[in-house]
Amino acid sequence: MNALPIIILALCIYAIAYRYYSAFIAAKVLALDDQRTTPAHSMYDGQNYVPTNKWVLFGHHFAAITGAGPLIGPVLAAQFGFLPGLLWLVIGVCTGGAVHDFIILSSSIRRGGKSLAEMARIEISPVTGIVAAIAILFIIVMALSGLGLAVVNALHDSSWGTFTIAMTIPIALFMGLYMYRFRKGKIVEASAIGVTLLILAVVAGRFVPESFLAPYFTFPKNQITLLIAIYGFVASILPVWMLLCPRDYLSSYMKIGTIAFLVIGIIVVHPDLKMPAFTQFISGGGPIVPGKLYPFVFITIACGAISGFHALIGSGTTPKMIDKETHARPIGYGAMLIESLVGVTALIAATALHPADYFAINVPIEKFANLGLSVVNLPELEQQVGEAVAGRTGGAVSLAVGMAQIFTALPGMKGLMAYWYHFAIMFEALFILTTIDTGTRVARFLVQEFLGKFYKPLERADWMPGTVISSALVCAAWAYFIYTGSISQIWPMFGVANQLLAAIALAVGTTIIINAGKARYAWVTIVPLSFVGTTTLVAGWKNITDNFLPLTQNPKLAFQGYLDAALTAIIMVCAVIVFANSIFRWYQVLSGKRRTSPKLATAEQSS
Repeated sequence: MNALPIIILALCIYAIAYRYYSAFIAAKVLALDDQRTTPAHSMYDGQNYVPTNKWVLFGHHFAAITGAGPLIGPVLAAQFGFLPGLLWLVIGVCTGGAVHDFIILSSSIRRGGKSLAEMARIEISPVTGIVAAIAILFIIVMALSGLGLAVVNALHDSSWGTFTIAMTIPIALFMGLYMYRFRKGKIVEASAIGVTLLILAVVAGRFVPESFLAPYFTFPKNQITLLIAIYGFVASILPVWMLLCPRDYLSSYMKIGTIAFLVIGIIVVHPDLKMPAFTQFISGGGPIVPGKLYPFVFITIACGAISGFHALIGSGTTPKMIDKETHARPIGYGAMLIESLVGVTALIAATALHPADYFAINVPIEKFANLGLSVVNLPELEQQVGEAVAGRTGGAVSLAVGMAQIFTALPGMKGLMAYWYHFAIMFEALFILTTIDTGTRVARFLVQEFLGKFYKPLERADWMPGTVISSALVCAAWAYFIYTGSISQIWPMFGVANQLLAAIALAVGTTIIINAGKARYAWVTIVPLSFVGTTTLVAGWKNITDNFLPLTQNPKLAFQGYLDAALTAIIMVCAVIVFANSIFRWYQVLSGKRRTSPKLATAEQSS
């Protein structure tokens, strides 16, 4: 199968969905109105609530939601063949993921930037709010550990990659000071300087492995984990304008630019997909994803199709910075479509590798020896990229190899495989770290909201002791799972947690629509809710019985197996409670036994 018709068809479907379906939701379901004051203006504090240029905020939001998920998930799901992942990415995003992001972002904007848990408490019931908060805290820790593990596996013992990623931090700090202090409002200038410095960091990184700097940027897995945790902590407590927003904005240039270049590369090179449409692993027994095509493809590919983590960003940092209500359409629906495109290009890059080479990279070396496969181009690829890539599990390395292979096939690019490979590693790490810094900050808000019920000052976002304590707790939790886990253990648990959070968010969104007196439009969220909710509960049960409990037979892994099973069960129970309470609330409103919120009715009356 050639990649050219695939990428063209996906682009056409995205354009149609944005032009018509998102416009329908904006006009009929949400009734967006720029005459309403957004919380960025009404609650301005210069730290978290800050009116932000639409495209700068688009860059921040896109960078924050687009972590490792749309890169790693499709690559891992290539085990089943290229077709299942492709269909889920394109259909899932237009009808589910982009709708989910758009609805939650708009709802949070109209409620002062409230978190998903707070909206659940207000719109459904206090009990639902508490249960949702517990589920979200569990889920965000799983999400950050799953995303963080991918960058740890890509950067350990790689001085070139680590140096380049490290340089993005001072560059972002400089951009933040430049845009908000030295040359306030000069976004174009800051962007040009930032992108130039970023490219120089990639080129300079080439000379680090042979220089005196190599020992200072070469770290084993555990030290990389610690360094990432420290970065997440610092990014969470600094003012949003200083590091988080400019770094996300800077990385958005790299992300969108690279994806655009990759799309062009796929169109020009139009590689053949060497992975078949379906493999023998659709019935289970695969070496990467431990399960059958259904339901595991729908939790392996989360971000890119639909992702609950996005609800935390859409009710966390973004609604506090949005300037006008209508900006929610390109930022909410549009950014998610681009994320899906990221997933499609990642899938193409991975499936353009020979299947044996793909499995050799993504499976531990000793496990690959039992598959009975012989590598095709792997020795040559390793020589070209200048690093051993066999057995580097997690999807990030195989994706970087696939991308580099496409880029070097372009005219004039021959012989630059090593540069393109490390550029791709930096590209992936930027995706992941921007999710980690924003995700940690959002989790910090949630912890402060929760702990503030017991000690009032803790809920204040501007109280530094509360900020430090909550940020440290969050970073310690997700770093623990990275330190003790593996991709085959963490990613399925992350997938279940992430997709259940999406279902919870869709349940909250449906309740908001019904409470607003717009039940006739509730199908917009009920349809994806029904599919994602049932599929993920099945996957959660399969994870517990087939993946986690068998670990308890090994004394060394028994504790981890019980812990993973218990956390998955807790998340599933929380989701079921939220679903039940939501349905009961819908019944009360539709039967006239409970009136809609006067505040909400006022917010929606213009429609």
